[in-house]
Amino acid sequence: MVEYHDTEWGVPTHDDRELFERLALESFQAGLSWSTILNKRDAFRDAFRGFDPAVVAAFDDGDRARLLADAGIVRNRAKIAAVIRNAQLSLELPGGLSEHLWSFAPGASADAPVVRATSPESDALAADLRARGFRFVGPTTAYALMQATGMVNDHALECVAREALRVP
Repeated sequence: MVEYHDTEWGVPTHDDRELFERLALESFQAGLSWSTILNKRDAFRDAFRGFDPAVVAAFDDGDRARLLADAGIVRNRAKIAAVIRNAQLSLELPGGLSEHLWSFAPGASADAPVVRATSPESDALAADLRARGFRFVGPTTAYALMQATGMVNDHALECVAREALRVP
C-alpha cells in the first residue's frame, strides 16, 4: 500500500488504458478493501488482458466464464459484466476516455485537502457515466478514480507526494 501511495496514487495519468484499468479496479473495489484489489492487481491484469479497452470490449461468453472461474480475481458476475460493458462504452466516447474523464476534473488547488468520499465533480462524472450506460460508477467510485488518477490532489499537506503530484 505504501509503494502504491508513494509512486502511483494521485499521479496524473491521461492514458486511456491506464484510466480504464483504474476505473475497472475502482469498480471491483466497491464493497471491498482496496488492499484486496491491490493484492489481486496482477491477476486482474492477466485476466483482463492488460485492460486494453478494445480487447475487453470484445470479450464473449467464453471470456465471462473464464473470468468467473478465475480464483485470482474478484469473481462477481455483475462487476465482470460491468467492466466489459464499460469497455465497450469507453470506446464510444468522443475524444476518448481520458478527454472525457478529465473534463470533470476540478483543477488545481493549493488548499488543504478535504476528507470526503464525493465531490460535486464526482457526482457529475458519475451521473454522466451512468447516463451513458456505465455501471458500478457511483459518486464515491468516481471520486476514488479522480484521486487515484491525479484529477484531484488529496495528499495531506505534509505528504512529500503532494507538491510532486500537483495537477497540471
